[in-house]
Amino acid sequence: MSYCPNTPEEISDMLAAIGAVSVDDLFAPIPAALRAKSFDLPDGMSEFEMLRQMQYLADRNAKHLSLFIGGGAYDHVIPAVVDHLSGRAEFYTAYTPYQPECSQGTLQALFEYQSVICRLTGMDVSNASLYDGGTALAEAAVMAMRATGRRKLILDGGINPYHRQIVATYLEDQEVEIVTVTPGTGIADRAALMAALDDRTAAIVVQNPNFFGTLDDLSDLAAEAHGKGALLVASVYPISLGMVKSPGAMGADIVVGDGQCLGNPLSFGGPAFGFIAAKKAFIRSMPGRIIGQTVDRQGRRGFVLTLQAREQHIKRHKATSNICSNQGLCALKGLIFMASVGETGFAELARLNYDKAEYAKERLSSIKGVTVLNSGATFNEFTLVLPTPAEPVVERLLHNRIAAGVPLGGFYPHLADCMVVTVTEKRTRAEIDTLAEKLQEALWN
Repeated sequence: MSYCPNTPEEISDMLAAIGAVSVDDLFAPIPAALRAKSFDLPDGMSEFEMLRQMQYLADRNAKHLSLFIGGGAYDHVIPAVVDHLSGRAEFYTAYTPYQPECSQGTLQALFEYQSVICRLTGMDVSNASLYDGGTALAEAAVMAMRATGRRKLILDGGINPYHRQIVATYLEDQEVEIVTVTPGTGIADRAALMAALDDRTAAIVVQNPNFFGTLDDLSDLAAEAHGKGALLVASVYPISLGMVKSPGAMGADIVVGDGQCLGNPLSFGGPAFGFIAAKKAFIRSMPGRIIGQTVDRQGRRGFVLTLQAREQHIKRHKATSNICSNQGLCALKGLIFMASVGETGFAELARLNYDKAEYAKERLSSIKGVTVLNSGATFNEFTLVLPTPAEPVVERLLHNRIAAGVPLGGFYPHLADCMVVTVTEKRTRAEIDTLAEKLQEALWN
């Protein structure tokens, strides 16, 4: 079976239509030095042979790992109804609503998504989603500068390092001062944050729980920021909000996060969706599109693309954000996930994550030479301090089909002996006990 889409006759017709004698003639404007002389490709395969080869390659991947790694992407249960409903053709074939007159079904689903995000975060307004958690954080930083007219950001070092890198990349060509405060023992360093805060600061940007898994009450940081005319931007892990005070209740002004844990599979890193919510005062500084509810001439409820004033197709070269889309299907999965588990189920899910992580923390810290870095409360992640560099230990445990955690040396050189362990509701007591047993063997045998 050939995978070449064009027959020799069709190729000849196309070349004749554009006035080229041959395919080589078509590519003649490309300098010879830049053109490949040949391609070392295997002979073509039939569909069956190709599928068998792909299955062979797939079987070489490690399967059935006990996953204790997180760091921004998490292995959670996904109810069957999520894929069943989101896979319906009317949802699955649509990408993003660009026009005000797009279908009422799509608009209603996104309106309900926004409503759920607002309720979850304690914020007034939400947009229809962003690409992912990292770009959402970068957009929030830009949004804070736009709202305050200031050009300085204070980032806590406990923010996901990849997300901090995205913020830096977003702002690389802008005149912005970014101050990153090195975290102490797994929690935001109040003294250092306050020392950096001044009347030029647009926002203090933090993560809760942070990259080390530490939970924090951000109320004091919000108060200090507001006292200087700055905002508080909080990146949150949405499932933790089933049992933790909402960022809105703590005084945050802008709240972002990654929605992968809400009904979206790991999928080798994507796709998922980012969310952003804020106080109503900042609605016109928010990127992307916002769906609103209204009534038509007959008084019937309807949904409209209310705000999209910052889109490139409206403001063009004056647009202050590169976000011109939203992750409609992935956000829909998040909505179906949250609706299917419900308020009580969401709280129970959060409690399961917390309780299982607490059991693992106690079990693992009882191993000789192992301690817990986090001095305060954690959610479903915590940081272990090992008596030896963490990376070789994690590599060794992979041979036992255990992905034991995320070594921190590559992100924080002074924490090379530390690793972040993640425990979701999917991990069993037996898996946790096996991790403890194999970790002890890796350290002392």
